[in-house]
Formats: sequence, structure tokens, C-alpha cells
Amino acid sequence: MPPPRSLEELRTEIDRLDDRLIKLLNQRAAVVVQVGELKSRTKSVYFTPDREKRVYQRVLEQNRGPLDDASVRAIYREIIAACLSLERPLRVACLGPEGTFSHEALERQFGTRAEAVLLPSFSAVFDEVEHGRVDYGIVPVENSTHGVVAETLDRFVASPLNIKSEALLRIDQCLLSKSGRVDRIKRIVSHPQSLGQCRQWLAEHLPQVPLEEVASNARAAERARDDSGVAAVAGLTAAHRYKLRVVARNIQDQANNFTRFFVIGRDPIAKASGDDKSSLLLSVSHTAGALHRVLKPFADHQVSLCSIESRPLKGRPWEYLFFLDLVGHVDEPRVKRALAAVAKRCHAVKVLGSYPAALPPP
Repeated sequence: MPPPRSLEELRTEIDRLDDRLIKLLNQRAAVVVQVGELKSRTKSVYFTPDREKRVYQRVLEQNRGPLDDASVRAIYREIIAACLSLERPLRVACLGPEGTFSHEALERQFGTRAEAVLLPSFSAVFDEVEHGRVDYGIVPVENSTHGVVAETLDRFVASPLNIKSEALLRIDQCLLSKSGRVDRIKRIVSHPQSLGQCRQWLAEHLPQVPLEEVASNARAAERARDDSGVAAVAGLTAAHRYKLRVVARNIQDQANNFTRFFVIGRDPIAKASGDDKSSLLLSVSHTAGALHRVLKPFADHQVSLCSIESRPLKGRPWEYLFFLDLVGHVDEPRVKRALAAVAKRCHAVKVLGSYPAALPPP
């Protein structure tokens, strides 16, 4: 066996590897600039989540360690984001202020190079994208503990926007305050979704403390920063941004707590990637067996449904719209056949988007 190398020799080897890495990264960036110029000439879409997914899958297949897959994904997330900014800097809207889980999801999806436009509500995110003031928006659609985000689903009813991609973010809720002392907490504030995800823990540990809903968990963190009697339910990102102390960590009722986000935009639906999901909006008649008849063609054509949610039809008491997620792309023959049959059995079918299925969270 060769003799072990000295610390200085190992560091010299690292320097040589860094020299090669920086040259290769800039060679990659130079090719990306050419891609951006080509997209500009052909008026092509800049954000292509199907391509990004293939890049992640390819590099993870090549990964032999000792870096784990989560580290490789984090590194490539920033490489992809930095290169995308060379093609064209993107403006992306989400719920603000800084430190919300929506803001964290934006940075996970687009990297830190995208310009984050922080807005007061999910509805405002839709408005900014619809009016072309930003390129894309990112909004939560459902949480594994607390269920659907009603405001997001309701906006899809009349919105012309398409779902471009989905992203899954692990949500670890914390109780934060200025002092870090539980005996000084007089009020707990957060977004309704965050409070709902921690309802059992709060009832068990702080049953006498009143709860207050605010527009976002980052807004709650701001309140806690400014009032020593207020505690916020929010993530560690908010604790760092607003210089709060952690009273308790991971207080969500379910240990595996994830929120699913949609990236929304004005781009047309992308071509099938081979591993896609589609989201639909259905309006059915208010008669016995109507929903069964509408859903039957999916089973007949072997199209798997991931989820189905109902929302009240405004102005029509006791009538509902249904949101469906299915496995497949609307251009696939079996999905096309199923949708053609479904369209004959309901009042309306609206395709909200077909998009690459999200990679599992690290």
C-alpha cells in the first residue's frame, strides 16, 4: 500500500480538484448562456421543470458517495439556479414576509438567485402572475397533517394560470419567542395552517394560552420579535431571520409533516416527461350517483387518482366542485380517452396542469 499522505499533500490535492471544478462549472455556465440565447430567439420557455428533474435524476444515479444524495441535490439546486439566472433572471412571487415556508419553498425550487416578490396573501400571488408582473408564483396546495389550502384551490376556479411543477417541503414547526421562556407566553400567533398542524401539542402543553391567526408564520415571528408576551409557531428559518429563541422544536402533531406546493405560471402545459401528474377541476350535477359515474372512466382506462377534494360551488348551496390529481399527462392516450368520457358525464372539466411528479424530499 502507498504511504499515507500528509495534511499538506491532501490540501494540495483539494486545491487541484477545486481548480478543475471551477473550470467545469464555468464551461457549463457558458453552454447555459447559449441555451438562453437560443430560447430568446425561439421564444421558448425558460423554466423547464421536466429538464431539471432529469438532471437531478441523472446526477443522483451517478453519485457513488461519500456525499449523500441530499447533499448532491442541494449543490445542484444552486448550480441550476445560478445557471438559470444567466439564461434570464426570474421574478417569483410567494407569501411573505421573509421566513415563511412559502419563501423557503421558493428558494428550494428556484435557488437564492431568483428575485423573490413577497406578498400578503396567496390570492395576491395569483394576481401578480396573472397580470404578468412576475414570471411565476409558488403557493401551497395541501399539507399532510392539516389538509388542503382552501384559498389556493378556490383561486384556481377562475384563474387562467397553469400548474408548472410541484414541490414537497418538509415542515418542522417550532414555538418561538423573544425570551425563549414558556412562562412568559401570553399569546400564540401563526398562520391558520401552522396552528392546525400543531393543535394537539398546543392543547396539551399550553391549553390556557389563546391562539391568534395572522396572515403568515413569518408575520407571527415579527409579532414575537416586537412583543415579549407573544410566541410564534414558525420554522427555524424564521427564528434565524427574526432573532428569536426556540421554546420547543418539532411541535407538529405528525412527525412526517410535508406541504405540497405548486409553481403557477402563464406558460402553456409542457410536453409529457414520462413521469407526470395532472390536476383537474370537475363540476358535476347534484344528483345521486353523479360523482360515481364521472369517476368510473378513470378506472375503465386504468388511470390512477392520487387525490380528490371537494369545494362548495359559490352561489349554489349544497353543490360542489371537485379537484382531482391523477397519475399521467393529459396528452397520454389513456388519459385522453378517460377525459373524453368524463367530459360527457359532467358539466365542465378544466385541466389545471400536467407537470413532472416531484422527487421525494431528501
